[in-house]
Formats: sequence, structure tokens, C-alpha cells
Amino acid sequence: MMGNMQQVYVVADNIVGPLGGTTRENFDQVLQGNSGIRLHDDAAYAAAAFYGAMMAPGQLDTYTAAYNVTGYTTFEKLLVASIQDALQQTGISLTDSRTGLLVSTTKGNIALLEQQPAGASLPLADMQLYATAVKVAAHFNAANQPLVISSACISGLVAILTGKRLIESGRYDHVVVTGADVLTRFVLSGFQSFQAVSSQPCKPFDVNRSGVTLGEGAATVVLSNHHHNAAFSLGAGAISNDANHISGPSRTGEELAAVMQLAIKGSGLTNADIGFVSAHGTATLYNDEMEAKALHHAGLQHTPVNSLKGYYGHTLGAAGLIEAIISMQAMKAGVILPTKGYENSGVSMPVNVNNTLLHMPSAHLLKTVSGFGGCNAAMVFNLNS
Repeated sequence: MMGNMQQVYVVADNIVGPLGGTTRENFDQVLQGNSGIRLHDDAAYAAAAFYGAMMAPGQLDTYTAAYNVTGYTTFEKLLVASIQDALQQTGISLTDSRTGLLVSTTKGNIALLEQQPAGASLPLADMQLYATAVKVAAHFNAANQPLVISSACISGLVAILTGKRLIESGRYDHVVVTGADVLTRFVLSGFQSFQAVSSQPCKPFDVNRSGVTLGEGAATVVLSNHHHNAAFSLGAGAISNDANHISGPSRTGEELAAVMQLAIKGSGLTNADIGFVSAHGTATLYNDEMEAKALHHAGLQHTPVNSLKGYYGHTLGAAGLIEAIISMQAMKAGVILPTKGYENSGVSMPVNVNNTLLHMPSAHLLKTVSGFGGCNAAMVFNLNS
């Protein structure tokens, strides 16, 4: 994706989650330092109280009240609400044969697994990721069959990169990239089995970090080869794999560093051009250590770095989308957001983790994500002049 490739613009975006139903609402909340993370005491999720970023009862219904979503799951409603708001900002329609749809998620409708009575057969068809994507596409009378990106926690960013490549290849003029995940008992218990869930709101890169805080939400970006007065455009991106362990990340960080460097160089930039890095920053012992090493290997140890997990928790397949959108808004506002929960460095190779609101202009940002199975992705986002 180098050289004279066609420019791809971000012409609309949306976030639906605990902090609001639009990008503006979400960014304003984050700018004020507000978090969606709360203490929850619900036996339907876990025997003991836990911290998580979950939508309030009835909150999602207010965002979907104008749409016919009768019989839709929470996961499906999140996608519909996010896509609808993003499309309303443009003249682009999924009914156009030149518009594609990508859906990113880690677990999709996995909540159906825990909602069945004992002995009942599982609704396997409804739990298939592609079946859900087709249902959402049909809601918008989409002209094209959707594509599903499910690559652990890097899914959202990989979906943006895939959408970019589909436009550059000439397959589409526009691509709607959407992603969501729901905080469920299944997901929570999985992370608890790794002893990876924090007993307090997460503290990315901090010496006292003790694990992830999970979250839920959806996000959408509409990509186009037409400018549409877009504030943002996409730089290059890249994907790598540690080939290290089914859940544990690289011990060296070299693989994540490689995609950081590929994204920057492929965008025709140098490290000095990157205003800040929006890191994955899950607040687990091993992820944050690996990312710190990767930043050093990539020569970015002095570049301001933040993690947005303290505001949203870890939203799995939606994380790359949500965090890229908030980071683009920060770049547009001329600020670098603080890493909520960070106080003192807890990684062996010091990096410039930001924990105050900095008023500093940026023309380019680097977004990174990593996930189970050792997958990594990085991508550059540009502020249009």
C-alpha cells in the first residue's frame, strides 16, 4: 500500500456504547475524563462483583427506537444503531453496488449460549458470525454480501485495513466498516480463567496494573475514495503474528514493532511525523510489557503513547474501531488524551505514556492492536489539511 495508491478517506464515523450513541457524545465524555467503567454486581454475569464498561439498562433501546429491530439481539442492535448513525452523515447507501460492508467481531452472538434453558438445543445458526452479518446487511437492503473479520482483538483495525484495500483494488468506491462485541458471562469467565481480569478499573502500563477491564460497544467508519470534505484519511497498515503462544504475546515485541515500522514507512512518513501512538494497552502484565518493548524496537519510545482502555474497557472486536475514532477526534481537536489509571511506569523499557491532557497538534497518529494467538496490527491515520 505504498507510493501512488488511491487515497481513502474516513467520511463518517460513529460510536455506540456506555458513554453515548454518537462519536461527539463519546469524545466529549472522554475529553472530560469520564469513564464507562463501573462496579457491577449481577449474578447473571459472575458470582462476585466485577468492574466493566456496560451499557445501562434501556440505553441501547433509546438509540434504536426509530429502527425496526424487533427480534434482534443486543449485538445486532449495536451494529444497526452504529451503522445507521454513520450513514446518516453521508449520501452513501449500502443499497449501492459500489458500497461494501465489513463486520468485525470477536464473539458476536455468543450471549445466546448462556440464555438457553437447561437441555435446550443451541441456536447454532443464529450464533454464526456470518449469519448475523447477513441479517444486518438485509436490514439495510445491502446490495453486496457482507464480509466478516474475526481475528481476536485486532479485528476492528484489520477490518479498516481490509476496507481500505478493497477500495484501492477498485472493488468498491465506499466501504462501511462496523464492529461490535457484548460483555457476556462467557467472555468474562474466559478472561477470569486466565486470571486476567482486574479487581479494580484497569491501569494500563502502570506498576500496579493487574489485568483487563472488559467493555462492550459498537463503532463504524465509512470509507470512501471520494473526499466528501473528510477530516481524515488512511495511511498504510500492516499485520503480523508472533507465532509464540495461543494466548501469551511475544517476549520481545519485535513482531509488533515490525508492523509499526511498516505502517509508518508505507505511509511515506518518519517516526518524527507521528504525533502520538494509540496503543492496545490492555493493562495485563504481559501485553503492556510487550508493547513497551515494541515501541523501543520501533524507535517510538519518546513519542507520546496512550491507552483508551480506562474509558471503554476492552471491547474486543470493536476496540480497534472505537479507539481509532476517538484518537482521530483527539487529533482533530489538537490534543493527546491521557491514559486513565496510569500513574507510575510498570514496564521494563520506559515509554512516554501520557497521563495528562496535552494540547499538542498532530497531523498523523499510529494505532496499534494485539490479540490472542499472537496477532498484531498497526495503521496510520492522517488529519487532512
